[in-house]
Amino acid sequence: MSFADKAAELMANGCNCAQSVFCAFAPEFGIDFETAKKISCGLGGGVGQCREVCGTVTAAALVMGLKYGSDKMEVYPKVKELVDAFKAECGSVVCRELLAGVKVQTPTGEEILKKRPCPQTVRLVADLLEARLFPKA
Repeated sequence: MSFADKAAELMANGCNCAQSVFCAFAPEFGIDFETAKKISCGLGGGVGQCREVCGTVTAAALVMGLKYGSDKMEVYPKVKELVDAFKAECGSVVCRELLAGVKVQTPTGEEILKKRPCPQTVRLVADLLEARLFPKA
């Protein structure tokens, strides 16, 4: 199963966007599922549902840190390159912007998402991460 498939499966089974990405990669770094789920829980919905930086992107930054260590001068450019690729594909890394125009109001006045791009975003970030972490020779 690809990382994208695993991440999509996790989202379909109730994980938030950040958990889906982080938990798909965590075993590669010796982190068990429950610990990974806890670590990444607060990042969903653009960090605590604040609709700021997309949870998939923040989870990807965590995974990059796991792969490349604590040297920020090594990690920052790698994260930036992934973020730039994400922006090129999606136009933004900000959750509220990614979800803009997909909300509808019900007759009772409740605002709901008509279409959630989140499952596709989870797959995209998992693919971007896999290509960067485990390049094919």
